Amino acid sequence: MPSRRIEKVNRAILETISSTILFELRDPRVKNVTVLNVEATEDLKAAKVRIGVRGDAKIQSLSLHGLESSRGFLQSKIADRLESRNTPILKFVLEPNWLDHLKATSEGFQEAEATRIELEPNELDPTELVAEGSRNQDDDGDDSDLDEPDTELDDPDFDPDEPEPEGLDSTQPKHSDPVPETVVQALVADGLKETPESLR
Repeated sequence: MPSRRIEKVNRAILETISSTILFELRDPRVKNVTVLNVEATEDLKAAKVRIGVRGDAKIQSLSLHGLESSRGFLQSKIADRLESRNTPILKFVLEPNWLDHLKATSEGFQEAEATRIELEPNELDPTELVAEGSRNQDDDGDDSDLDEPDTELDDPDFDPDEPEPEGLDSTQPKHSDPVPETVVQALVADGLKETPESLR
C-alpha cells in the first residue's frame, strides 16, 4: 500500500494531467481521454498513468500515440506542480474495458451508500409520536377536563328552544331567604334597640 505522501503525489499528477489534456494540450489526436489513476514509484522516478478513451480501437490508438508525443510537455507541468527533486517519467497504459470498470465502481459506491442509509437510526414511528404527544398533554394538566362540557351547548340534555322558568333571572345575584319575624322580635327583646339592616 502506498504511503500517504505517494498518495498525495499520485493525486497531484492525476489532476495535473487531466487539466492539461482538457485545457492546454493542442494535439488533435488526443480526445475523449479520461485519466483513471496514477501509480508513482517511491523514488518518484516513474509513474504509470492508466487512461480510458471513448471510441473504437483506431481512436484509442491515436490518442495513446498523441499522449506519448506530448509526454515532455505533461512532465514539465507535473514538475511545476510537485516542485520536487525528481520528476516522474510518465508511462501511459490504455485500459480497454475501463467503462465496465467505472460502472462496477459506481455500483459499488451506490450499494455502500444504500447500506449506510439503512444502518442509520430511523425516525420515531408515527404511533410513538402520537403516544408521546398524549403524554405531553397529560403532563401539562390543561386537557384533564376535555370530556366535560364547557358550555350549555355541549350538554346533550340542553334544549335551546326551551323557555326559562318565570321569575328567574340569571343576571341577578341570588340572595338568602329573609330572616323570620319571630327571630327579629326576639333580638329586639334581648336589648337590641334597632334591628340590623342585615336582618330586615
